Amino acid sequence: MSGTSLDGIDCVLSTIDEDGNCKYISHVSRPYSAQMREQFLTLQRPSVNELHLEALSANDLAIEYAHAVQDLLQITEFKATQIMAIGAHGQTIRHQPASEQHLAYTWQSLNSSLLAELTQINVISDFRSRDVAAGGQGAPLVPAFHAAQFLSDLPIAILNLGGIANLTLLEPKKPVLGFDTGPANVLLNDWITQHLQLPFDENGNWAKSGQILPDFLKSMLSDPYFSAPIPKSTGRDLFHLDWLMTHLSKDNMPSAPDVQASLVELTAISIANQLQSYLPICTEMIVCGGGVQNHHLMNRIEIHCQRLVPNLQLTTTMKYGIDPQTVESLAFAWLAWCFTQGLPGNLTSVTGAKRPNILGAFYPK
Repeated sequence: MSGTSLDGIDCVLSTIDEDGNCKYISHVSRPYSAQMREQFLTLQRPSVNELHLEALSANDLAIEYAHAVQDLLQITEFKATQIMAIGAHGQTIRHQPASEQHLAYTWQSLNSSLLAELTQINVISDFRSRDVAAGGQGAPLVPAFHAAQFLSDLPIAILNLGGIANLTLLEPKKPVLGFDTGPANVLLNDWITQHLQLPFDENGNWAKSGQILPDFLKSMLSDPYFSAPIPKSTGRDLFHLDWLMTHLSKDNMPSAPDVQASLVELTAISIANQLQSYLPICTEMIVCGGGVQNHHLMNRIEIHCQRLVPNLQLTTTMKYGIDPQTVESLAFAWLAWCFTQGLPGNLTSVTGAKRPNILGAFYPK
């Protein structure tokens, strides 16, 4: 998995039984180089000779994925011949779901053929396109995995704090719901990188040093995305630093830590508001993703969610024996398993697709 944060690659090894239950074995992470991050940031928008840059970046990513696979095989002492398949997400560079099918597309950069060649393992990738072709958002796809792994007799939520935050809502005897709530790490990371040349705000300490700016926060929350009905998904196409700057007063520019504090609040409030809207009886919210490590962000999420959803308990996937950093990678291993079994990987109640479909494209070794 390589996500919206553009910070690196998570590679997980898992067995999956005939009922689709995942048993984690091990994982490795590889950070993006500054050059690779810059390449993919450039590809988020139109640029000069972007077709050439995308092809080279897709090759670079395949090579990095192959290194991650080799690292994982080495530490676990497995052989490539023992691996059924690699479920490879790729790097999203454009995500444009639309009501008119001929205008809708999503693009995850990756040379899957090169990855299969380098690893000599079957590769399954391009998981989102088929759902978009069927009129769906193509995202989020992890709710189907969450529903399969986190069964409960109580109404619960799973919150993934990646670059974008997404919620999965599991209520007994009701269709699974899932959607992107808005930005999580994407703006926080980009803002601190711009001002302090740091990749992320460790423990949220920089944000904690700032003051929340009520007018700035109100302006950001007025974006139509936050009140849009589900199904919905988003990414860097909407939430980027230029978007942030449109909500700041150019005549009275606030301090950088105050902006960071307000961005944390934006994430926390947007999650809490949408949790209250769609599952006000939620008893437990299980959090995963890189944002779990941001203690200040977690604290603000807990405060706002408990304010709007009484008696809510906030936990992480560690309670269930799963490292929060590995959940999304496990989800794409599971989606690859679904492909091999001929099982649909999308939930129409989540993405809005016209029908369940087998997701992915197969690249044999």
